[in-house]
Amino acid sequence: MVRIKGTIGAWPVDLTIELDDQDWAQLAAQLPVPVVSADAQTAAPKAAPSADDKQWLVVQELVRSAGHIEGPTLLSELQALTGSAAAAKRLLVRLRHSELIEVQAGADAPVYRWLG
Repeated sequence: MVRIKGTIGAWPVDLTIELDDQDWAQLAAQLPVPVVSADAQTAAPKAAPSADDKQWLVVQELVRSAGHIEGPTLLSELQALTGSAAAAKRLLVRLRHSELIEVQAGADAPVYRWLG
């Protein structure tokens, strides 16, 4: 059953249409079926990487290549990379929540360690 409610101009409309299985099949046969290749079904659309994504990849590579790095040193390198203290702090927060990074309490500052 399909119910259509609304107005046509100033006139109210309340229409109910009852369709049995055969009617639904005929209706469905009239709809176009899009042809999708197997490659297109499995491939996810990829957007161009944003500046944030590029910075994130650079930050991950920085910690990976260092193996471990102290927080203040990392912060200063991130500020040089981003040109902004706020952006550098956002990247530090993102690192803290990353599954690839472990943050340990160091003697004077946190130590960011690559887990990979």
